[in-house]
Amino acid sequence: MPTLVASMISLGVLGAIDTYLTATILPVPVWVTFIAWASFFACGGGQRGFIKSIASNATGVAIASLTLLVIHFGIQSPLFAAICVGVGTSAMILASAVPLLSFPPAIVFGFASTVGTVAATGKSIVTMDAGHPTMIAAVAMLVGACFGFVSQVGTNTLARKPALA
Repeated sequence: MPTLVASMISLGVLGAIDTYLTATILPVPVWVTFIAWASFFACGGGQRGFIKSIASNATGVAIASLTLLVIHFGIQSPLFAAICVGVGTSAMILASAVPLLSFPPAIVFGFASTVGTVAATGKSIVTMDAGHPTMIAAVAMLVGACFGFVSQVGTNTLARKPALA
């Protein structure tokens, strides 16, 4: 089957499963899983892209969490928050000097997904329960990377030409 059709089927079926899973069993934002899914492909796919995407997304989650903590405990002003985000942004770019993290957009995906999860859940970065936004974002990013990997395997399997007998 043509690769485009194989990809359409694989990603379509898995997109539906991801949406159902996040709406029923796993309470994480589906949009974060889709961002991480895209990150997997943006990082090159395969085992290497899987590892690079997870590491980069996790780095972004960590930098965002630290940035939000400093903002929470710091001076309550838009200027202070802006400076903190600027420092966090610089840290993301600095982190991309590490070869495993050499695709800065994947780090930004983790950062933005964490900040977005804080906003979407209404939970503070200092929440002390299972719904901590850092954990929610991190789990969602891992789930998304897994869906990316499985969708690539599905596409490759469906697109494989049968061996001639």
